Amino acid sequence: MTNPHAALALVAEGPQVTSEGLVAILLHGRTQTPAFMIEQIKMMGLYDLSCIAIPAAECSWYPGGFMEPLSINQPHLNNAMARINEVVEGLEKQGVSRSHIVLVGFSQGACLASEYLYRCAGRWAGLVAWTGGLIGPEGIDWPTQRRSLHGTPVFLSNSEADPWVPLGRTQETARVFREMGGQVTECFCPGRSHEVSDIERLHVSALLQSLGSKPASLSGALRCDYAQEERSPTQDF
Repeated sequence: MTNPHAALALVAEGPQVTSEGLVAILLHGRTQTPAFMIEQIKMMGLYDLSCIAIPAAECSWYPGGFMEPLSINQPHLNNAMARINEVVEGLEKQGVSRSHIVLVGFSQGACLASEYLYRCAGRWAGLVAWTGGLIGPEGIDWPTQRRSLHGTPVFLSNSEADPWVPLGRTQETARVFREMGGQVTECFCPGRSHEVSDIERLHVSALLQSLGSKPASLSGALRCDYAQEERSPTQDF
């Protein structure tokens, strides 16, 4: 079956990709386009950050909610994972290591970025998940044995008022990534609607600056199971 996401052209923003620089892979939310994610980067003034925004077919990575049974969102979920993996492998062919790649997503894109990081554990430059969490129904288990993030910085944000992503799932995701050795930062914005707030952009701007991207106003072993089989919502994985 043809991957519908692979038929769409990538959107590049910022300077040309180099093996020494930081590269951000941007993943938009449902009903959005890459333009939304690029706008977030511009609002943080990070014009020197090399960005590759991946568009989703029909502006959606998978049809159901991210906490539906995994089978509901197949084969769309695996197609989305495969598309990210194609982009990562393309960067590696250009000499960009995964330790220089940061995954940045909002909403559905944040869930996708989180799930990809879990399935492809290793040392990455970082994960930014604005209002997202790991994918799967309540009660699902995320084994962390033999999966290490080797200190990868992870930023997770949400609000108790968000109508699409329960705060509890974001907190559970933080726990999983900590068990995997990630350097996790949680940012919770009381009362915030489904959006990226100024304080969230401020935190992420500081993170990306620390990783090697400056705002315009200022002068290990990898495990990747992106096509993972469905996990059971029990302890038997």
